[in-house]
Amino acid sequence: MNGALNDEALDQLFRKARTHNVWLPRPVSDDTLRQLYELMRWGPTSVNCCPARILFLRTPQARERLLPALSPGNVEKTMSAPVTAIIGYDGRFYEQLPKLYPHKDARAWFVDTPELAEVTARRNSSLQGAYLMLAARSLGLDCGPMSGFDQAKVDHEFFPREPGTQNDLQEEYFPDSHVKTNFLCNLGYGDPEKLFPRSPRLDFDEACKLL
Repeated sequence: MNGALNDEALDQLFRKARTHNVWLPRPVSDDTLRQLYELMRWGPTSVNCCPARILFLRTPQARERLLPALSPGNVEKTMSAPVTAIIGYDGRFYEQLPKLYPHKDARAWFVDTPELAEVTARRNSSLQGAYLMLAARSLGLDCGPMSGFDQAKVDHEFFPREPGTQNDLQEEYFPDSHVKTNFLCNLGYGDPEKLFPRSPRLDFDEACKLL
């Protein structure tokens, strides 16, 4: 690896990056979303399992389908965002392990242990969601991650497959997968004039210990 990033890059990724709730009327191109994924996919996951599955809602019609699942405080910010990403996780991520981790039979570690598969998928899709936000910021986008939604409603609308059944919508999006929602993230170009004052963070000695 090369040396540390300069202060300008660190500010863009961390120190001056903010969670946005109000968006400028500026579209996000499909090419930018593809670039975002091309960056985020290189982030590490357990045994390279890569369980995240992402739906980028780019149209008002797509976000209307999400509307019934949103908490009231998240409606306006989501309906006005250029893009809303549903970050999900594939409960059967292990079916891709022969491709992603060919060194060992890692699929065998998860195929008969659903509890381990679930916690692995959820933890690592959360990591990938964080990589998504850093990738977005590196491309000049702003982010608005959210957990205020009804997961069951999102799953029913966008990933509506029951175990052991077939569903045309699930097959269309992610064939042979079993995806559940992790969290949502609005993407676009935030209005800096509408930001709240920045909230504090814990100091090093409050959150960390050197052993």
